[in-house]
Amino acid sequence: MDSCRPSICSFLLILFLLALVQTAFCRTRHYKWQVNYLFWSPDCVESVLVAINGGFPGPTIRAEAGDTIVVELENKLPTEGVVIHWHGIRQRGTPWADGTASVTQCAINPDETYVYKFLADKPGTYFYHGHYGMQRSAGLYGLLIVDVAKGEKEPFSYDGEFDIILSDWWHKNIYEQMTGLYSKPFRWIGEPQSLLIAGRGQYNCSLVSAEAGGINANCNKTNQQCAPFVLSVESGKTYRLRIASATALSSLNFIIEGHKLLLVEAGGNYIEPLEVENVDIYSGQTYSFLVKADQDPSKNYWVAVNVRGRRPNTPPGLAIFNYIPTRPTSRPSTAPPASPAWNDFAYSKAFANKIVARDGFGPRVPLKSDRAIVLLNTQNYIDGYIKWAINNVSLVLPATPYMASLKYKLSNAFDHRAAPETYSPNSYDIMRPPSNPNAATGNSIYSLDFNATVDLVLQNANILMPNSSDIHPWHLHGHDFWVLAYGNGAFNPSEDFRKFNLRNPALQNTVVLFPYGWTAIRFVADNAGAWAFHCHIEPHLHMGMGVVFAEGIEKLGKFPISGLGCGETKRWLP
Repeated sequence: MDSCRPSICSFLLILFLLALVQTAFCRTRHYKWQVNYLFWSPDCVESVLVAINGGFPGPTIRAEAGDTIVVELENKLPTEGVVIHWHGIRQRGTPWADGTASVTQCAINPDETYVYKFLADKPGTYFYHGHYGMQRSAGLYGLLIVDVAKGEKEPFSYDGEFDIILSDWWHKNIYEQMTGLYSKPFRWIGEPQSLLIAGRGQYNCSLVSAEAGGINANCNKTNQQCAPFVLSVESGKTYRLRIASATALSSLNFIIEGHKLLLVEAGGNYIEPLEVENVDIYSGQTYSFLVKADQDPSKNYWVAVNVRGRRPNTPPGLAIFNYIPTRPTSRPSTAPPASPAWNDFAYSKAFANKIVARDGFGPRVPLKSDRAIVLLNTQNYIDGYIKWAINNVSLVLPATPYMASLKYKLSNAFDHRAAPETYSPNSYDIMRPPSNPNAATGNSIYSLDFNATVDLVLQNANILMPNSSDIHPWHLHGHDFWVLAYGNGAFNPSEDFRKFNLRNPALQNTVVLFPYGWTAIRFVADNAGAWAFHCHIEPHLHMGMGVVFAEGIEKLGKFPISGLGCGETKRWLP
């Protein structure tokens, strides 16, 4: 009797048909964008911002896991370059599409077009933003949402969805801010004038009704550019809210009056569901949470964002949680809900420690690492200018993108000496301003063995001012990492390794470093390319608070030369 087992040919045919089905499900999504200056009133005060296709915030990209995204980006800014970073997208196999000026590409010159093409490899909440100069602070950002692939399901259900980007806003332009950052003496632009929810805020007036102590119940009703964002819901239904923080400076707390929030996703990765009253969100972070419309449907409720970690000289950002059929323009009669005190770091640390990976989803954390790097974050002087430094080196990006320099073995493009991997805890007191406040500039890199497991310990310290230490949200390009632990004081290798969570640490791409503390993360260097790792606060990055990792460059095949016509690369381009 013939065997009923399928032949090798039949098996291969099945695989081929499955591949065809998968290909049929996946799409290539094309976008054609122009970046231009635009008059706009994000908080009812007209300013000039950097916009995409004549709108603000930028258009939302929506794709499904497995789709290819193609963005033709034309720079119509007459006097400056531009790049776009796809925040949270790992760019596996396409490191040249990461959109990081001086790391993966040159800035796109005025009237030039650059094509970004990359895979949306996993579902999640992401966003994009400018990564050249301080263009993110000027409004160059938008959402990038990746849904699960067709035929797959999320591990939770909901009836509707709102996608919201959060940001902060200044009335002075970024050029004045940058000039102040690079001046001697240092000139600080100050706290933002407004907080924006979906690109909308209100300056120097109140949305709160007179009964609740506000000054003008009807303020700014007529200007749709700054009219409050409205989340219209039906009673009894559950909604998914995706939020992303594109702030240039501010750490935020997000709260919906009278409603519980069930966190389910962080940074494009599922987490164990966590019910909370409010959510701390730092620059560069994204979350999804579920909220049930289970309150009195005859009323509307406030959505509020408040400043965390800095003395709040900026009023709350406000939106409306509207129960249909109540009029969306009907303001709640209550005062907006208060967030925890701006300096209640114990609250923030407790919240951060509760975020863990959802069981059964995502890769397991390696139990051991091959290399450990300690990165001391300090504020310093260099030739009398205030800068930020890592292990006493303030990053100054080179004219030639690192990835091209490494791929084509250009010897003069950056400093090839090894970057410093630690500092001396015995000679540096993190609780006081540095005894020697001077640092140096540099642009050397950290070369990582391909597929090595790497531990990074971020160590915070006192700044130049006594009794003061800042919050720093750190973002890693090209990878997700496991958040192993947060700690207070100076990291002690002989003891603090025992505090690492090796059971269910959350996967993230952005993590907070608390004042006078340390944060430990672990990642696998399995993505060939050159990748930035930096504080996501705009002024801190541009004052030197970042490093660059390189891994597996030799594994990269030929990559597009468009976008490489700057610095030393100009000498060998055809």
